[in-house]
Amino acid sequence: LFWGRIPIHGAAAFYYFTKESLMQHLVHQLKYRSQKELGIYMGKMAGHALTERFSEVDALIPLPLFPAKEKKRGYNQSRLLCEGISMVLNKPVLDNVVIRTMHTESQTKKNRVERWQNMDGKFELKDSKGISGKHVLLVDDVITTGATLEACARELLKAENIQLSIATLCFSSH
Repeated sequence: LFWGRIPIHGAAAFYYFTKESLMQHLVHQLKYRSQKELGIYMGKMAGHALTERFSEVDALIPLPLFPAKEKKRGYNQSRLLCEGISMVLNKPVLDNVVIRTMHTESQTKKNRVERWQNMDGKFELKDSKGISGKHVLLVDDVITTGATLEACARELLKAENIQLSIATLCFSSH
């Protein structure tokens, strides 16, 4: 998804996300049913899978939610995944390096082009010095077209001498 679009060191997704699957049920429990402990548990599972491939990362960065959305939900599911990964990899989670500057509509009903347009310019790098010279792992729950992660990654890559990798819990092909 990112080949030729943004310079990343590596990328990984651990499960396929398909309609009516167990993984869809688990992700919906995490995102919409306040099952926070599930996020940490699945993050630990991902952390074990990441141990060899991304052991050299310096820090984890959860894909940020718009503040009003996070307040309404009560948490950021990507942050919970990072907490679980952090417990295994023993790497810090950097929360406020990049922020989402605008509320965006759900991507679920949008086509590929609409997803890219919906996310363009919606992130802002707040702490470039905190990640300069580091290898960071950007973490999210589900990737479909990569539009959201690419928009966030483009902001992170504005930091000096940064190496970026991306990990998601699930890959959705629809």
